[in-house]
Amino acid sequence: MPPTATATASTTAVVRPVVLAAEEWAARERAHAERADAFTAGWRERKPLGEKHAIEDFLFTYYPTRPAQLRRWHPGLGVVLARPAGHVPAAETAPRPDDEATDPYAARAAWRWYRETPEGLTLDADAYLADRGDTVRYLHGLLSATASRPGRFGCFGLHEWAMVYRDRATGRDHRHPLPLRLGHDGTDRVVESHPVQCSHFDAFRFFTPEAGPLNRLQPTRETQPALEQPGCLHATMDLYKWALKLTPAAPGDLVLDCFELARDVRVVDMQASPYDVSSYGLDPVAIETPEGKAEYVRHQREFAERGAVLRERLLAACEALLGSAQTAPEVSARASR
Repeated sequence: MPPTATATASTTAVVRPVVLAAEEWAARERAHAERADAFTAGWRERKPLGEKHAIEDFLFTYYPTRPAQLRRWHPGLGVVLARPAGHVPAAETAPRPDDEATDPYAARAAWRWYRETPEGLTLDADAYLADRGDTVRYLHGLLSATASRPGRFGCFGLHEWAMVYRDRATGRDHRHPLPLRLGHDGTDRVVESHPVQCSHFDAFRFFTPEAGPLNRLQPTRETQPALEQPGCLHATMDLYKWALKLTPAAPGDLVLDCFELARDVRVVDMQASPYDVSSYGLDPVAIETPEGKAEYVRHQREFAERGAVLRERLLAACEALLGSAQTAPEVSARASR
């Protein structure tokens, strides 16, 4: 049975607000935007030209978010952004059309789930939970369950191979424009000669019809909390998705840390895939060989360690939110979508 995706107010102490001076939070906001811009530079350059990147574009298409959203900094729950000197509270003056360009504080005051207090702006946890409580409770259950399990390191990234299994034999075309490193027949032989044991539903659902029955597990959306485990590269990349879903309650640096890890995982995911990534200056992780398997597992373990730290930070964000709730009804897996 999947763990119940619930949490109660008793799981955490009351959050004590931290007040950031206007100069301090403005500096953090600028640093965040600069870091986000560096992460999205390639995507922003390619998009108007219609150019594609088989590795990097995944982070902007599978996890759809606009660069402008990613560069928007949020301090997270329990932080108050002090009003700049001389700023007139919004309640005492009419908004101006150029506020967003000239007055970041006024622009932020209009953002969803923010409220103004005598000290400054802060996240309105009650309003956020009223709209997103199901998602927070689901993520708390999923992340807790994942963190409680040991990582499994024997899949060798075969999920990408299973997504193109028997494509040519059945008249289909493979998913990426990149050539297959071992060709169609060689790719099929790798799948047929290895145990396929993918635990991640959002990878398994892209398996070809012929590959699905070969998987030792048959993940579903409903069983995701029961099967997710920290050794899975896709579960680690999904920490970025969960951070986005928790925005603005997730601090901005946590969102970008999750993005950075997802970016690093994506590179290895494609290096270990059946695709030839040499056109991007990358060597393959040849998981069909003993040496390649060992290299893949080394990467898995490193990513699992980095992911464990970020998962705990996401859990802390969930628990801080839920600690302010009076009730926590059970929710279904719909919140994961």
